[in-house]
Amino acid sequence: MTSSSRHGAPPDRQSGTLANEVEGYLLLQAEREQAQREAEALCARLPWLTHGQAEDLTGHYTEQRLGLTREALQATADRAKRLRGEYEARYATLRRTLLRRHAVCACLVMACSTVAGVGTCLLAR
Repeated sequence: MTSSSRHGAPPDRQSGTLANEVEGYLLLQAEREQAQREAEALCARLPWLTHGQAEDLTGHYTEQRLGLTREALQATADRAKRLRGEYEARYATLRRTLLRRHAVCACLVMACSTVAGVGTCLLAR
């Protein structure tokens, strides 16, 4: 453990990428095991299947299920990416609007103080 990670500093990008890869691998294995269990349960309800047929059905079911899961996750990731882009664009617009409003308010305050200062000088004469 490095001294920066001991003191609460964020981990470097490489370790974050590695953690994401490990998490993805573990999630894939869990999904594969779940699909395998479901396929075996299906085959158990079909007692007329031979051992080879049951293995084929299990393999096809597992691959089909993993493909569907992959498609669903990809659709979710694509949607998240689109939403992020939309939110970032909206945030940038709001930030520009807020900056513009603050600039106008600052100009008004400066103008008012200038007018007040000039008015005070004129009244003092």
